[in-house]
Parts: sequence; structure tokens; C-alpha cells
Amino acid sequence: MSTSTAHASPSEKTWFGHPRGLSTLFFTEMWERFSYYGMRALLILYLTRETVVANPGLGFDAATAGALYGLYTGLVYLLALPGGWVADNLWGKRKSVYVGGWIIAAGHFSMAVPFEPLFFIGLFLITIGTGLLKPNVSAVVGDLYPEGGARRDAGFSIFYMGINLGAILGPLACSALGEGYNYHLGFSLAGIGMVAGLIQYRLGLRHMGNAGELVSDRSPDELRALSARFFAGAGAVIVAVVAFGWAIGTGALTIDLTTVADGLGAGVLILAAVYFGAVIFFGGHDAAEVKRLWVIVWLFLLSAVFWSGFEQAGSSLNLYARDLTDRMIGNFEVPAGWFQSVNSTFIVILAPVFGSLWVWLGKRNANPSLPAKFGWGLLGLAVGYLVVSWGAANATAENGAAMSWLIVMYFFHTCGELALSPVGLSAMTKLAPAKRVGQMMGIWFVSISLGNLIAGRVAGLIEGMDPSGLFRTVAMIVGGTGLVALLLSPLVKRLQGGVE
Repeated sequence: MSTSTAHASPSEKTWFGHPRGLSTLFFTEMWERFSYYGMRALLILYLTRETVVANPGLGFDAATAGALYGLYTGLVYLLALPGGWVADNLWGKRKSVYVGGWIIAAGHFSMAVPFEPLFFIGLFLITIGTGLLKPNVSAVVGDLYPEGGARRDAGFSIFYMGINLGAILGPLACSALGEGYNYHLGFSLAGIGMVAGLIQYRLGLRHMGNAGELVSDRSPDELRALSARFFAGAGAVIVAVVAFGWAIGTGALTIDLTTVADGLGAGVLILAAVYFGAVIFFGGHDAAEVKRLWVIVWLFLLSAVFWSGFEQAGSSLNLYARDLTDRMIGNFEVPAGWFQSVNSTFIVILAPVFGSLWVWLGKRNANPSLPAKFGWGLLGLAVGYLVVSWGAANATAENGAAMSWLIVMYFFHTCGELALSPVGLSAMTKLAPAKRVGQMMGIWFVSISLGNLIAGRVAGLIEGMDPSGLFRTVAMIVGGTGLVALLLSPLVKRLQGGVE
């Protein structure tokens, strides 16, 4: 057993009253999110762009592009599980962040080369690198505050501002360059952003004390043996994935990407069901813990439904922005990818409002329960889809819908996100049995991964289905699930056993 926590306090220098190391992690995450969301804003646009036009893409149909998009975003979250294990058992969180960042940068620069095999290698590298960096950079923030308490909460609030700042700037910069001039230049800019984050991360390590370093009770020989076994297994998996991709690309296998995406989604769902079944029926938990585990199962399903709609921002909604939205302001055409910044902008504006709202309701004993918040989050998402469905009803390629439909939609999507997402991980930690807290945090990432896989497949329908009808169907499914969540919330709350 090993952990990765700090035993020494970080530097006494402060940054706005917080440990100086927070500034290093703030900008590391800002640049990582800049690169992630900047590239994501271009991804499906590049995949579906014709090959015989200026600034060409790969010319995929929407179904194939959506499946690939879902595989990419789904694996980004799924690989957070082994990424956390590597940090806890082999490298520590600090090294995992650094190595992961360089793998991400290598992925972006691979995509910058106009050579199709390198494009797919780049996507694969980014999923691995993000799996190492994303779960661990947040954990290092926690290590800066060994005392915990309100100061840690405030530190995380500042840190999340870095996330959203990067998510705002990335699509604006990368889309302007990628859509306006050359997609590969946009991918390059995402890589440059990641390198900028890594440089300042390396320079700022002196401010972080021991935060994020590996602390293990294993001997050096045991660590070397464990590392050898892990990398032998990981290497075998990588070789198998590359061989599988090569076989599909050369036609030796006729399985298409939509089948692969469906298979991975089914596999994730089956594994989650097997895991929950083993933990609930054979985990040795008492009756109260079992009831709370059933609550986690319910929240897992609600989360997957939510993200299956929300994560279409970069796929079907991005295609809608490009093909069916009037993006002209005078003589200037707004890049389609710029709309990917709207959600993060609303988060910056609305997060303090929602935080104050929960406090205000709590003082009046009217704060919604955890399952009720999930229900309201789903309804917010559904209302957003009804808005954009209305706008799409009369939109054509010649007479696009007004940009305001998308902006209003993202407002409601952000409200839904703020009702559901911030309480998700918190709910996992509160409801999980003490010995399974880490596992349940991983399960939260699995639900997001499953939602992303579904989102990619749904997005593929936009080519053969009226967009208004597609968005309306998504709204009905998500909204119906939200209503069920609200109706069942009193029962689910009783199963929580007093956990708020």
C-alpha cells in the first residue's frame, strides 16, 4: 500500500494568501485545458471537413466522426483510472503530471503534421497523457493544504478558475487559427500551450514543497519490480491497440469505428454492472452501506445520461454551429469553435451565483437533496436542447439559425452542469464505504466516460436525421430521466441514511 501525500509544508511564500505552489498548478491546468478544449473545438470539424477543399479535413461521414470523437473523449476519462494508479503506486502525482503533460504535447504536435496515421497516433497519445495528468494535478492541489478546511476549499475554487480560463481561451485561439487558416496550425497551437504550461510547472516545483511526491512503504526493489510488471502489461496493451488500429486502417479487419465505439460502451457498462454487483452482494458491507451503494448506482446512471447529452457540445452541436447557424457579424464570420467557450464563460459568471443559492437555501432548510440536484441538472440540460431544437426547426444551410439560440442553450446547459457536476464527486466520497472512497471516485470518471461514448454515437445521427428532431429527442430522453430522478428523490434520500 502506498500513498502520495505531502509530509512537509510548501514554501512559506503565498499567492493571494494561498501557498505559492497553487499559482504553478493554476497555470499548469489552465494551459492543459487550453490545449484540450482548443483541440476538441476543432476535432469533429476537421474529421468531417471535405478533402478536396481549401484547408481540407479527413472527409469522414458524421457517424464515423462521431464514433471517433466519442472514443477519444470516452478514453480520456476512462484512462484517469490507471493514471491515478500509476501516481499512487509508481511515480507520485507530481511526476505523473509532468510526464503526462509531455505526452499530451507530443500528441498535439503529431496531429500538427498533415499525415493521417500521425493524426490518430496523436489522439492516442493525448488520451494517455490526459489520463496521467488530469486526475493527479487536482490531487496535488489538495496536498498543498494538509490542514484541510475552508482554506483548501477556497484554493480549489481558485484552481477551478484556471480550468475555466483555459477552456475559454483555448477554443477562441485554436479555432481562429485552425478554421481561419489551417487545422494543423490549430493543433500546433494546442501543443504550444501545453508546453508553456509544462515550462512554468517545472520552474514552479520549488514552491510546492513535497506536495505530490510519492510516499511508499515499498522498498526500491519492490517498486522496480512493480514498475516492470506494469509497463510490460501496458506495453502489451499499447502494441495490441496499435495492431488493431493498423488492421482496421489497412482493411485487414472490416470492423468500423462505430462498431468499436458500441463495443467499448457495452464493455464499460458491463464492467460497471459486474463491479457494482460484486461490491454490493459480496463486498462484506453492512445494511446501511449497501443502501448507500445503491444510491451511488442510481447517481452513476443519472450521470451517464447527463454527460451523454452535455458532451455533444464538441460534436453534434459543433456541427450545428458550423452548418446551420448564421455566424456573420457584419463582414466577419465567427468561427464555429468559438461557441465551445460559451459554457466556460457562463460557469465563471454563474458559479458564484449557484454557490450563494445553495447557502441561501441551506439556511432555510430548503437545499435540494443530492438526487434532486441531479434531477434538476438533467432538466436544465433538457431545456437547453429544447431551445436549440426550436432554433434548428427553420434553419437551413442557406438560411442559418441565429447565434442566440446556441448561446441561450449553453446558458441552460451550464445551469444544469452547476446543479449536477460539483456535487458528483462530493456525493461519491460521502456515500462510499470508507475503504472504497478511491474506487467510487474512479466510478464517477467511468460514468463520464460512458456518457462521452454515447454522446459520440448520438452525434453521428445528425447527418441522416433532422437536427431539430435529433435535439428534441435528446431533450425528451434527458428531461424524462430528470423527472424520474425528481420523483424518486425522496425514496433515494431515505436510502442515503442521513448523508447530506
